[in-house]
Order: sequence, then structure tokens, then C-alpha cells
Amino acid sequence: MNKNSFKENTRYTITYRDETGKLRPENIYVFKLHDEYMIARFTDRSAELCKIPYQNVIKIVKTIEVPPSAQFMVPSELLSKQNWQDKTCMKVYGSSPRVGK
Repeated sequence: MNKNSFKENTRYTITYRDETGKLRPENIYVFKLHDEYMIARFTDRSAELCKIPYQNVIKIVKTIEVPPSAQFMVPSELLSKQNWQDKTCMKVYGSSPRVGK
């Protein structure tokens, strides 16, 4: 996979190779795309933002477009490339205006 395979503010069901090398099904919400990795949240887990290298995504199973009224908002400074140079995960709560938070 590469950057062109994904779009920001979109939900995906993917086949993901975890740290131990096992293939796992995952649901993610993509916040930001960078050249080597994306910043996304695993929707089935905690509210942590994670750096996901494109090479760890084996297959896109399902794509769900998110309308602007339901998109999660996170400050752009938290998604910048400089902020993610030495991080793999960050605890942040993103909210949707539609949910009222």
C-alpha cells in the first residue's frame, strides 16, 4: 500500500500486520496522510492516535466515506510530521460536531 491508497477523514477496514508479524483485521479512521505513514485511530480500541506505516497494511477490505458533519476533529498541530518523528502512539480524544462533544 502507499499514500495514494488512502484518503483523509475516511474509515477503513483493513488487514494489518501487527508488531509481532500477525495479520489482523482492523477498523481505522484516517486523520492525516504523510509520505511514509498515516496518522489514524483504531476505532475498535482506545482513542489513541497511531502512526501506521503503509507497508503494514496488507489489504483494504472496506472503505466508508465520512460526511463533513460526522468527521472527527483533532488540532492540526497534533497531526504534523514534526510532532510524530519520535512517537508511535498518542492519547488524544477526537470528537465529532454531530455527536455534540
